[in-house]
Amino acid sequence: MNSILHIKNMVCDRCLMSVENTLQQQKLKYVDISLGRIEFEKELSLEQFKLFEEALKANGFEIVAERHDKIVTDIKSIIIEWVYERKDFKNKKLSEVLSEELHYDYSHLTSIFSKAEGQSIQSFQNKIKAERIKELLEYDELNISEIADKLQFGSAAYLSTFFKKETGLNPSQYKLHHQERKSLDKL
Repeated sequence: MNSILHIKNMVCDRCLMSVENTLQQQKLKYVDISLGRIEFEKELSLEQFKLFEEALKANGFEIVAERHDKIVTDIKSIIIEWVYERKDFKNKKLSEVLSEELHYDYSHLTSIFSKAEGQSIQSFQNKIKAERIKELLEYDELNISEIADKLQFGSAAYLSTFFKKETGLNPSQYKLHHQERKSLDKL
């Protein structure tokens, strides 16, 4: 029988590697690992669970116990995949994707997310987009138009307006002043 655990704050590839290292150190066998989720080959013993939980906490992660926490973690993971990996969601709106992936009405998801996080799904998505733009600006491999295209903003002007609203700086000012980026699990 497989066992699935949901992990809070596991929101980026580095987090994934950290949790995977913890699994390997504790010699825990798993079938699949993805953002916010681990599927084990078999259910963990109470001792294995407690040791794993302690190791996760030491690295800033938590096992999600409540159903609503799991939903919030799933929403965050989908948004991060949406922004960073541009998963093929077939040009659907985020609200449609979240409803389809999580099997809940979008209004229910927004209610759960807002209560748990103190911000709307849209606000969280905007913060993730702003951090992604900062990252791409710092890499200095793409110009503003290419970043706008990559993140499907429609135009460089729209990206610049969005970025200024989120950060207080336009992209050119940000490149000059490199403010500190935020970790995705802190948004």
